Amino acid sequence: MRNDPDAKAILPGPQRVGGAVAANLACAMPPPLASSNAVPGAPTITIHIPAPLRDCCGGAGELALPAKNLRAVLAELERRHPALHRSICDDTGTVRRHVNLFVNTWHMRDRDGLDTLLGPGDVVTILPAVSGG
Repeated sequence: MRNDPDAKAILPGPQRVGGAVAANLACAMPPPLASSNAVPGAPTITIHIPAPLRDCCGGAGELALPAKNLRAVLAELERRHPALHRSICDDTGTVRRHVNLFVNTWHMRDRDGLDTLLGPGDVVTILPAVSGG
């Protein structure tokens, strides 16, 4: 390869990137936002996806979405990753009883529920309840 700092290497076969196989990353990447769907001024929020739900979003452990509150996060998930949204919410759009949503370290029920405002750098964690014995 020539000595061009902007040139990108083409690597044969699937490569590991951040613990994921690069060939699978194309499925995990959300489609580009159309201008009519963009949320002006919405910060980009990191969504942590637990291992049992990663198949619903192409194997991604994290997603980055523009959203001003948790309600907007769920709307974006419904649009971009409908199977993941169905795992989090029931048919009425209500968060399932066995699923917990955290903003940073705060449970949404201890804040403003789905109207909890989000800011740059906030992390939303999806945490399904664990039971059994």
